[in-house]
Amino acid sequence: MILLRGVKTALNLARANPAALVVPVRNHWNKDFKPGKYPETEEERKAAAKKYGMHPDEYEPYPNDGTGYGDYPKLPDLPVEMKDPYYPYDMPALKKNFNEPVHIDYNLWSEDRFGYADKPRYSLTYQFLVFTGVMAGFFAIYYFLEDYKIFRPVVPKQYPNQGKVHYTFESK
Repeated sequence: MILLRGVKTALNLARANPAALVVPVRNHWNKDFKPGKYPETEEERKAAAKKYGMHPDEYEPYPNDGTGYGDYPKLPDLPVEMKDPYYPYDMPALKKNFNEPVHIDYNLWSEDRFGYADKPRYSLTYQFLVFTGVMAGFFAIYYFLEDYKIFRPVVPKQYPNQGKVHYTFESK
């Protein structure tokens, strides 16, 4: 029954658009997602800023160094978990508003990734000193306790007296 329903749907599609059977994946790329060419003039720069919904003073494209970013805006490296959690976003799960441009490396800055833009809790000097102190403490304990033998406390093996029979397998 399901197979017949699928064939019926395919025939209806073929009647409406014969190319649907030939090219099953149509319109897989939205031209709006593709960045335009790098803005050379001030008018192109203003048009690109308007395209991405930014003020022309805030808009700064990536440098034209062959990476292919084109007119896409260079956004600050701000991880998602650093954004205000109490702001009423249009999409609260992503902490994103409608038509807001996303970072070019959004897969690195999403909330399930490590946000290294966050200020560390302790400075690198403090972290180094703590690590060195702990390692020096372990080395000192090893150095001072190296001469002490560590063993299982077992009494010496006891052997029976020679010539005295404690048990026998012969019957009496």
